[in-house]
Amino acid sequence: MSDTSSAEIDGGEEQPKSAPADRATEGPLDEAEANPVRPYVDLGGVKILPREGLQLRLEVEEGSQRVVAVGLDFAGSTLQVQPFAAPRTTGLWHEIREQITEQIAKQGGKTTLTVGPFGPELLAEIPAATAGQPNSTRLARFIGVDGPRWFLRGVIAGEGAVDAEAAAKIEELFRSVVVVRGKTPMPPRDLIPLHMPKSAGTAEDNEASTL
Repeated sequence: MSDTSSAEIDGGEEQPKSAPADRATEGPLDEAEANPVRPYVDLGGVKILPREGLQLRLEVEEGSQRVVAVGLDFAGSTLQVQPFAAPRTTGLWHEIREQITEQIAKQGGKTTLTVGPFGPELLAEIPAATAGQPNSTRLARFIGVDGPRWFLRGVIAGEGAVDAEAAAKIEELFRSVVVVRGKTPMPPRDLIPLHMPKSAGTAEDNEASTL
């Protein structure tokens, strides 16, 4: 895997950013790169472009009631996105991939490092015990892109984890996400604050809404 060489072997801090070569034009975009007239849904740390059939869910931490992730249901797949603060010149995806691999191994699952349209990604088999199927697993793809002063993590499940046509649709959705880093100083790896859509009205809970 060409993107996992010297920096990871050295184990040092100077890990290169991992992103598609055309990220600045094709996405995921930084707020400064996005078209300001497009009708994005403002969720704080990310903006989502509405499209027919897209359902939005906000994942809320039970104790703090803090929004910790954005869930998107589209074309038979689910995509969870989380934006994090990152250094200006070095990347986080190399290190975060290793952490995900360790966490899934502790759960009794396994991961395979592959290369996809965003660069290195993890295909994970995660234990998902259900009634009558104690040894079942679910598949998920962990993808990540290092941008300017931010890192965007995505988790793809459903059809997009197993079917090429469905994968292309959910990958294009990930490409359309805009990350809003903001000017506030933040330590690397801190979650960039997310919030309910400003136009949500009475949508106070993390229920799905069609965009």
